[in-house]
Amino acid sequence: MNPGDRVRVDRADRTYEGVLLPSSTDDHLVVKLEGGYNVGVDRDEADVAVLEEDVYEIDGAGAEESASTVEFDDDLPTISLISTGGTIASTVDYRTGAVTAQFDAEDVLRAVPDLAGRANYRGRVVANILSENMEPPIWRDLAQAVYEEIEAGADGVVVMHGTDTMQYSASALSFMLDTPVPIVFTGSQRSADRPSSDNVMNAVCAVEAAKSDCAEVLVCMHASQSDDACALHRGTRVRKNHTSRRDAFETVGAKPLGEIDYEACEAPRASNSRAATSRDTEAIEFRREYRERGAVELAVEPELEDDVELLKFTPGMDPAFLDVVEGSAGLVLEGTGLGHVHTDLIPRVEELIEDGTTVVMTSQCLEGRVCDRVYDTGRDLLDAGVIEAGDTLPGTAKVKLMWALANAENVAEAMGTSLAGELQARSVPWE
Repeated sequence: MNPGDRVRVDRADRTYEGVLLPSSTDDHLVVKLEGGYNVGVDRDEADVAVLEEDVYEIDGAGAEESASTVEFDDDLPTISLISTGGTIASTVDYRTGAVTAQFDAEDVLRAVPDLAGRANYRGRVVANILSENMEPPIWRDLAQAVYEEIEAGADGVVVMHGTDTMQYSASALSFMLDTPVPIVFTGSQRSADRPSSDNVMNAVCAVEAAKSDCAEVLVCMHASQSDDACALHRGTRVRKNHTSRRDAFETVGAKPLGEIDYEACEAPRASNSRAATSRDTEAIEFRREYRERGAVELAVEPELEDDVELLKFTPGMDPAFLDVVEGSAGLVLEGTGLGHVHTDLIPRVEELIEDGTTVVMTSQCLEGRVCDRVYDTGRDLLDAGVIEAGDTLPGTAKVKLMWALANAENVAEAMGTSLAGELQARSVPWE
């Protein structure tokens, strides 16, 4: 019996089945269960049977080679797994206790065995960074990589990404790519070595979403604190609203685009063929309209204007603070309420616009939209040349302005038009 073996552990009135992991002591067994959780069992109280040897390699545990192989099945769709870093596909090096991010298709299947049998996989690394270190040049590389994978025949793409800046990257690809297949961002709030890790469920649901008929850029993460469902958020309407909860991501101003019942997609389905990739309607429920698979031709416009800043107005802000963005190509302001700043800032904003900086107004409120025609301050901002962004989220507005300045003939018109579902026609209460 060695780490990497699939075992059955009988203990009192409980039975566990899973993959044996290395243990820090000789007194306990550690078993990774099928659902992704780890359980520790006292060796003296356990009756252990080996069900299968060397299921997959455990780093540092002495296994010579992995038994996990990526075999092509003509009856399954092909999903491209693209890594930018983060913890979702990471494995634990038990020699050091560190979480590592070695990545290819086989690495992912070792980290998340539940993915096996759902699709054919291709693995590709674009970056291996902490997501707080994400930068526009990497967005360009990512968009190009996704384009190439789809052009090469991928039926869907899953982007594995750290959660801190996932919403920005999802927005960037929403504007940079016209996609005929789903592009699904997913990540993990908790690393694979923790019993409460969300990596397995998020990865499985993301692959199912990538096989669906919704050809948009999506974010797939836990819908609740339980392991029951993942929410599918439109990439331009999602926001990370909690630092550590597994259901940290929320769609702002509307319901999520859809939801995936995890229990319904736990076992690979033989019906998930290339001819019927969603193609798993039992597991996925879409609640709003979406762009269907094949509705647009594949295209990429990866250029961005990097010199765009996002600035939140707060009471007492010195107008001189705006000097930091002097000469910038663009500025997104997070104003109060309907889109306001202190009247003392308006002359400085007007000077920036006259000097060539495009200034866009959003609201720091989580719900509702900018409307600068109601109060005098708003009207003065419009007269100064500020562009309203409606109910576009501030972070999304920054990414959109970066794209519009590099690609749109009329930036003001582009910012006032919904290009990728970022700007809703109406802001209404919802349940």
